[in-house]
Amino acid sequence: MSDKKSVSRPERAEEPQTLLPRVDVFEDKDGILLLADLPGVPKDKLDLRVDNDTLTLEGEIAASTPKDMEAIYAEVRMARYRRAFALSSELDTARIDAQLRDGVLKLRIPKHAHAQPRKIEVKLA
Repeated sequence: MSDKKSVSRPERAEEPQTLLPRVDVFEDKDGILLLADLPGVPKDKLDLRVDNDTLTLEGEIAASTPKDMEAIYAEVRMARYRRAFALSSELDTARIDAQLRDGVLKLRIPKHAHAQPRKIEVKLA
């Protein structure tokens, strides 16, 4: 009987893969709604940033490993999601509302008040 493990370790560890999350973007008169699929990303591994006019979404998939066990071979690698969006100056990035539920990130980005359509009242002279 051999002293070798039944499954050998890979020669070298590969870098985590960066995935592009699928998104849906909707616009109404009040702003933008962005839905991003981020399965496997917990809230503490999600990073949302706005830098000038760029919104960046990054999330790390947190794989659960059974306690006191070590993966010696895995075809499913830990991966990261990353996506960046150019934002219009009409959008009020200081008021972004972000919610994560069931692997879906929901971002509501409102328009500045001056960028929203408004009705102008006409008075009789």
